Amino acid sequence: MANTNKPTVTVLGAGVTGVTSAWYLSQAGFDVTVIDRQNLPAMETSFANGGQISVCHATPWANPSTPLKALKWLSQPDAPLLYRINGNIEQMRFIYRFLRECTAKRADANLVQMVNLGLYSRDALKDLLAQLPLAFEQRLQGIMHFYTSHVEYQSAITPTQRMQTLGCHRTLISPDQARRIEPALDMLGDALVGATYTDADLSGNAHLFTRELAKHCQAQGVKFLHDTHIDSIHQTNGTITHLTLTHKDNTITHKSDHYVVCLASHGKALLDAIGVFLPIFPAKGYSATYQVLDGARVPQVSLIDDEYKLVMSRLTSDQRDVLRVAGTAEFNGYNTDLDETRCHALTRRVRSLFGDALSYDEPNYWTGLRPMTPSNVPLIGQAHFGQVRHGSTGETLDNLWLNTGHGTLGFTHACGSAKALTHLMAGNTPDLMFDFVGL
Repeated sequence: MANTNKPTVTVLGAGVTGVTSAWYLSQAGFDVTVIDRQNLPAMETSFANGGQISVCHATPWANPSTPLKALKWLSQPDAPLLYRINGNIEQMRFIYRFLRECTAKRADANLVQMVNLGLYSRDALKDLLAQLPLAFEQRLQGIMHFYTSHVEYQSAITPTQRMQTLGCHRTLISPDQARRIEPALDMLGDALVGATYTDADLSGNAHLFTRELAKHCQAQGVKFLHDTHIDSIHQTNGTITHLTLTHKDNTITHKSDHYVVCLASHGKALLDAIGVFLPIFPAKGYSATYQVLDGARVPQVSLIDDEYKLVMSRLTSDQRDVLRVAGTAEFNGYNTDLDETRCHALTRRVRSLFGDALSYDEPNYWTGLRPMTPSNVPLIGQAHFGQVRHGSTGETLDNLWLNTGHGTLGFTHACGSAKALTHLMAGNTPDLMFDFVGL
């Protein structure tokens, strides 16, 4: 039975943002219930991503160089960024809004938002790891962005310097320095022209992190309703009155004092139905997981392959030793079918880098939908009617909250987003310079 002395909160979604929200809210004295359609936490967007908590290497996709690159990639089925133009009105709206964010001024403003939230979130994660014995195949060797193009390396100098002014410890390093930090980069030979590196970022298994944190949530009294589909959200006069759920063919009416939407790409349709229009469109990302055969020739440091826009994270436990490689973005609606061309492109690149140090017999391919906003800045705060914008106000729904739209940075921003949202819901102001929704 719920503790009636506590305000009740229902978190919609049990991915990494939903479970971290549940943890921070429960620690702040809320009585929390989490609802998810899967049978376990982190079975969709958070299941097999690239595994990076990357504050110092994450920059907005929408920047002045992107439109020309995207046009060039339109005819390449294995391109890093691929728009499958299908005339869908939501897709066209997203493209229009994305292009508006591609100016130098907007890109820099969005970068500031992303870095501020990232630094805040990384500190929150470190505090959490000091509090809880979470084991999620994490590595603390940092993240390195390596370059095989002189042009791309030169173009990285200014963004790296800008990151430094925003508080990121990211440095430009030579090929020799890069090899000393990560000897596996010897594989590139003279093709390696430079790198940038931070020892402050980390990597790990987002799925395992979420599952382990969910156990601690349950131990603190958080309730999880799995295998439960959220059919609709009901509101009257600016207040959410209840949810209609389906569990094992049974229709359920669920009520709470507050509701937090953490449904990645799938929250948009639910909120559109009540007049809250999220600027979110799904970007289908791919990953492949390879068994390590020769550990000395597979990187320990989490890497970003600039030329192919891939991230690589070594995930090791007593049970396994694998390399997770993830990347590419395909804007093709809510389609989650694996495209063999894009899967094989991942393996072809990985084989060219690591040769027989990995097993390619049965790579574990996966695809998931990342909830992208045009700016790459997530939506955190109180929901309001109409088009939701950062820092915008309007007629708010007094008990509906957003923690969504994290794109490729759900793992990176999860703890900070949840901590900040909890402060807002408790009536406090987070110690964070960020354009929260509804303020």
